[in-house]
Amino acid sequence: MSITDSPPRVGSRAVRRRRSSDRGFNRAFRWIAVGSGILILGVLAAVALFLLWQAWPAITAGSDELAAAVPRYPEDTSLVAYVGPLVFGTLLAAILALAVATPLAMGVALFISHYAPRRIAQFLGYLVDLLAAVPSVIYGLWGIFVLAPLVAPVWGWLNEYLGWFPLFAGTPSPTARVLATVGIVLAVMILPIITAVSREVFLQTPKLHEEAALALGATRWELIKTAVLPFGRSGVISAAMLGLGRALGETMAVLMILSPGYLYSFHILESAQQQTIAAYIALDFPEASGLAVNTLIATGLVLFVITLAVNMGARAIVARRKDFSGAN
Repeated sequence: MSITDSPPRVGSRAVRRRRSSDRGFNRAFRWIAVGSGILILGVLAAVALFLLWQAWPAITAGSDELAAAVPRYPEDTSLVAYVGPLVFGTLLAAILALAVATPLAMGVALFISHYAPRRIAQFLGYLVDLLAAVPSVIYGLWGIFVLAPLVAPVWGWLNEYLGWFPLFAGTPSPTARVLATVGIVLAVMILPIITAVSREVFLQTPKLHEEAALALGATRWELIKTAVLPFGRSGVISAAMLGLGRALGETMAVLMILSPGYLYSFHILESAQQQTIAAYIALDFPEASGLAVNTLIATGLVLFVITLAVNMGARAIVARRKDFSGAN
């Protein structure tokens, strides 16, 4: 057998194998996957272009035109200065919800994945996932009629004893229809998302890592601290960013609970201080017309940019931790 006989046969077999594997259903599935990715990018670009196109009249209009067309538009104020308090209220409400929901979700996920018996863990998993199916209107009604009366004395106590802290300063609202109550409701709404993703990430921790930690004499908490949490850190960050995206865009629950204001205020226990972009659009859109509609769409464009920036930031954080994640 000559030297040139075997390599061509091996190479031709490899080429034939690759060609045969890219036929029929494999090729169809590949094109479906590629088309789905392109479709998502196209829809996202179409939404961005639509928002920019509809918001352009408000962006290019002068302050006098906007003040005449928009009911709550102050005179001699630019569009950026007008949207600023709405952006502030949106970010503050989302951060409050994330600060409450993330530690609680991590605790629930760790209990389900590493502490609870299997049957109880499955039941708790189903129960937490069920919270995601509750409509936001129900959360709003629950926040008004159940949660607000319960937390009103708590907000008064916080203001009395911790009023020196900016978040608890001011005059607490007796109805508790304030941003602090909204933050708790939003935390309950994003809890299923963060818990579900964190639970699946914690369950993917390599058993060899856990067994090695236990073999070295680690307790259950030391096992979680040294093996589970480092492994699932990027997944928890991704889950938190998903929850943050939900909190940024929530409309009905915020609209039903919050007594709106248009100020740069950290007083989360005082009414008529903050407002979110989504709730503002839902509140003013039924009576808006002409340039007022373009102004509302411009605020929606700002929310779109904020959400895109949050997702890109989350991807950057996860990419920095990819060497320590379960993907590797």
